[in-house]
Amino acid sequence: MASVKNLKRDFNYAIFDIVEEGFSQQLWDESKTEKTNEIIDEAVDFRNEMIAKINASSTKAEFKQIRAEISDKVEALATKLM
Repeated sequence: MASVKNLKRDFNYAIFDIVEEGFSQQLWDESKTEKTNEIIDEAVDFRNEMIAKINASSTKAEFKQIRAEISDKVEALATKLM
C-alpha cells in the first residue's frame, strides 16, 4: 500500500505544480487567463479521473499503465503552459 500512497502523493504534487504555474502566469500576464484556466480545469479533471482509477486498481500492471498515463499527461499539460 505504501507504493499507492506514494503514487498518489507524487501525482498530486505534479498536478498542483501545473495549477500553481497556471496561476503564476495569470499574475504576470492577464491576457493568458482564459488559456491557463482551461489548462487548470483540464488538470483538475485529469487528477480526479486518475485518483478514481488508482483507487480501483489492484495489480502491478495496472499501476504501471497508470504511471505511464500520468507521466504523459503531466508532460503534455506542462508543455501547454509554455
